[in-house]
Amino acid sequence: MIQTLPYPTLLRYVYNELPADEQHDVEDALLHDPELAAACADLLLAQRTLDGLVAGPSARTTANILQYSRTFMK
Repeated sequence: MIQTLPYPTLLRYVYNELPADEQHDVEDALLHDPELAAACADLLLAQRTLDGLVAGPSARTTANILQYSRTFMK
């Protein structure tokens, strides 16, 4: 792989945090480096997977916490 840009730049590209000119440079690099494009695809998949995770506790966990807290109210 001829990686011509730093990994943090690729991460910023995935999260749409680059200025337009840098974004264009990354897209150009992705077109010319298949391994870099594959790494970018892996990052996009990881981002999508992580975004889909549940960020809160389950209903059972919440019920257990509430039940426990009721023992202090007596």
